[in-house]
Amino acid sequence: MARNTDPVCKMCRREQMKLFLKGDRCFSPKCPIDREALPPGMHGARRSKTSEYGIRLREKQKLKRFYGVLEAQFRRYYQLATRAVGNTGEQLLSILERRLDNVVHRLGFAINRNSARQMVAHGHILVNGKKCDIPSMLVKPGDIIKVKTRDGSLKMARETLQKGAVRIPDFLELTNNQDAPEGRMTRMPSRQDVDERITDIREQLIIEIATR
Repeated sequence: MARNTDPVCKMCRREQMKLFLKGDRCFSPKCPIDREALPPGMHGARRSKTSEYGIRLREKQKLKRFYGVLEAQFRRYYQLATRAVGNTGEQLLSILERRLDNVVHRLGFAINRNSARQMVAHGHILVNGKKCDIPSMLVKPGDIIKVKTRDGSLKMARETLQKGAVRIPDFLELTNNQDAPEGRMTRMPSRQDVDERITDIREQLIIEIATR
C-alpha cells in the first residue's frame, strides 16, 4: 500500500494553508501556518508571480494532500468522475468524500484522515459486518461502517468521539456511539457536503489541469 511519507507540516507550508494532517497539533500554537511560516526550501521567502499552470497545479496538490491520495489514485478518480453524470469537478469531490478512510474520519472515529487510514489498514473497521482493510474503498449509500468490538479498536474511536472535534456531515449518520461506534452513509455526498475546511477549493481549475 503506497503512501506519502513526507513531513506533513512541510506540506501545509508548501500550500500555505492548514491541511489538518497532524491531529491535535493542527489546533495548537505549534501549527506553522498559525505562525505564518514561509514555504519550504531556500527560495521560500521569494515572492514571485505564479503562472497560470502553477495556480492550477497548487489547487490539485491541495486536494490530493488534503484527502491523502497519490497521483495514480487521483487519475483513477478523475476518470470515474468524467464518466459520471453531472459536473465533473463536483463528481470528483463526491468520490473523494466516499473513500472509506474519509468516511471513518468524518463519522468522528479518527481525529484525522491519516489516523483513519491506519485504523482501516490495521483491520479495526467493519463494512456491512465484514472486515475491510482497504482505505481507498468507495462507500455506497446504505453501507454500515462499524468499529470492531475489541478493546484496542473501541478505545481509539471513543476517545475521538468524546472530544467532539469532528462535525458529522449530512450525508452520514452516527447510529451508535456507545457500545460499538457505528454509522452509515444515507446518500451520495454533494458539493455542499465537502469538508468545510476545504470548501474554497476551485475544482474547475483542477479539472483544467487534469485534462492536459
